[in-house]
Amino acid sequence: MAYLDNVFFALLLALGIGFFVKNIKKLSRNIKLGQSINRTDRSAERWNQMIRLALGQYKMVTRPLSGILHIIVYVGFIIINIEVVEICIDGLFGTHRVLAFMGPVYDFLIGSFEILAALVLVAVIAFWLRRNVIKLARFQSVELKGSPRRDANTILYIEVVLMSLFLLMNAADGWLQQMQVSHYTHAGSYPISHFLRPLFNGHTEFVVQLFERSCWWLHIIGILAFLNYLYYSKHLHILLAFPNTFYGNLNPKGQFDNLESVTNEVKLMLDPNADPYAAAPEAAAPAKFGASDVMDLNWVQLMNAYTCTECGRCTSSCPANLTGKKLSPRKIMMDTRDRLEEVGRNMDANKGIFVPDNKTLLNDYITAEELWACTSCNACVEECPVSISPLSIIMDMRRYLVMEQSAAPQSVNVMMSNIENNGAPWPYNQMDRLNWAND
Repeated sequence: MAYLDNVFFALLLALGIGFFVKNIKKLSRNIKLGQSINRTDRSAERWNQMIRLALGQYKMVTRPLSGILHIIVYVGFIIINIEVVEICIDGLFGTHRVLAFMGPVYDFLIGSFEILAALVLVAVIAFWLRRNVIKLARFQSVELKGSPRRDANTILYIEVVLMSLFLLMNAADGWLQQMQVSHYTHAGSYPISHFLRPLFNGHTEFVVQLFERSCWWLHIIGILAFLNYLYYSKHLHILLAFPNTFYGNLNPKGQFDNLESVTNEVKLMLDPNADPYAAAPEAAAPAKFGASDVMDLNWVQLMNAYTCTECGRCTSSCPANLTGKKLSPRKIMMDTRDRLEEVGRNMDANKGIFVPDNKTLLNDYITAEELWACTSCNACVEECPVSISPLSIIMDMRRYLVMEQSAAPQSVNVMMSNIENNGAPWPYNQMDRLNWAND
């Protein structure tokens, strides 16, 4: 019977990891649909940025309450899942607490895991209350209605279940150790689950063993289910926060990328000694200026979309949004991910080839009104705890509107005409520019 348990566990583990790998390959394919961009320079700065933001949670604590709660969940969930290594060994070989030979170290680890599990439960309940009872404004935006809100709550429920199963499993295990039941190695320290042991008083050893094994199986099944739910959830940032911060933009916040071909044309126009009949500069014009769909964005921007935690810090700091404009930086990232997923499903249905579906990111997901509401102040970029840049997507889509469709708002067209004719955004002749000083 034990042999069959081991085989079943091996099959379950292989199935869970196999499905996860399949989804990761799909994720990688979708991200690689983006345009090429070099983000391998300044390696030391990139490692520093990743360590500070992804590992050190540097920007999370700028909002102390949510930041500290998130760190508790982050540290607790990562460290507690070290126990998964032991569960896998026990499941594959039929052992029980195989790492107990570590003695006092093992006792310390299990005790630490329990304290962290209790803290995670407290933090998760606080997060649930903030979303569903207190109803913080940044969690009530229109883009979070429906599946995004269900997803956020589902993650919280899963974490509550996993932590509860862990503590109940340890409580039953500790009770069975206390009763000196065979196969239950006397090991571990149980500062939290110790208080749950009275739940099993009055029950037979068989019933408690059945309960402990049920919690053990449900715990590992829950972990594998959670692992595979990540791809469909905003919690994909658990995996992508590290590469996303590493490949984040290191340039000053106000520095925009210029198209080399356009820069060369401007230089040629401004150079009085340039030969208008000379060969064109080396940088060829791109096939399309700016971006109208996800395939026009670069791969880092697409990874940004998958990394978005939907926390809303960007939108809650956006001056356009705060003044009632339609723009929400969080929605920009969610729309980009939704469109990219739609493109991915299209490719899945057509043997890896994208068949035009008469849809684009621009207009079908993101409107021009949203794009032109942006003040390009970089508040959203500054606020994001994992180096996401909604602004870069906005500016690329604006570039498409201006350079491909000549579809800028009237106020912008007037400004550009003034710059062209007068050398300044204002409608005054250059000769009259200093008239204001005459008085």
